[in-house]
Amino acid sequence: MTSTTHEDLTLLAEQRSQLDAQGKRIAQAYCLAVLDHVSAKIRAAYPEAVYVAFAFYSTRTLDMHAVLGAQTSALRTCPELWNNREGTQEHPLDYIADEIESDVQTALAPYLSPAWASVHRNSASEGNSWLLELPPVDRVARVAELVRERHPEATAVIVDGRRSGGRIIEVLEGVADDGTQIRAPRPRWTPSCDTLLTRILAQVLSIPALADRHLMPLPSDYVHPHGISTSDQTHLMPLPPTA
Repeated sequence: MTSTTHEDLTLLAEQRSQLDAQGKRIAQAYCLAVLDHVSAKIRAAYPEAVYVAFAFYSTRTLDMHAVLGAQTSALRTCPELWNNREGTQEHPLDYIADEIESDVQTALAPYLSPAWASVHRNSASEGNSWLLELPPVDRVARVAELVRERHPEATAVIVDGRRSGGRIIEVLEGVADDGTQIRAPRPRWTPSCDTLLTRILAQVLSIPALADRHLMPLPSDYVHPHGISTSDQTHLMPLPPTA
């Protein structure tokens, strides 16, 4: 009679760990795919939609309240585009309200869903009220737009997936007269912009199709600006043209 050896046990533990990590990545990608799906449904009726307002309960279920537009100033609340609680069935979203609510709940179901990074409390409402910010229609184009607000000549960024999901550690700004790469290891944006970029990049890293399309291996001679080693989680991301 044979028995499991220590080597067998070690190999099975490694395989289980790999499968667990793969399952987590797939679950996160699925949450974002559902979020993109529901965002497309909402924007088909309201292209200017920015937020979904909802109540969230300890049972991890929710009630969707409304779809909101962008806040036009710090002194104004977000304009309400559609209210799910009125029940008048006069707007396109009334007919798919249950589908939208189900999709939002699915996107937020796992505790580690990347969609939770886009949720914050609704400061314009008291009690159990939260806002889910819809993702950009084109995440990479939005990253390019944000980066070039402070680095107009940016051609690419270096993204370290080990830091908070996806932190930009360096901005590449073309080539100098002597042929060397112009590098900006200390990006000039604000902490709030850094948080937004990190959130969007974490989603890019979590969606295999986007990661494969936009993230490239680093050049073999690349040196990390902070003097630490790089890994297969550190990528070069060329920036698309902005209008």
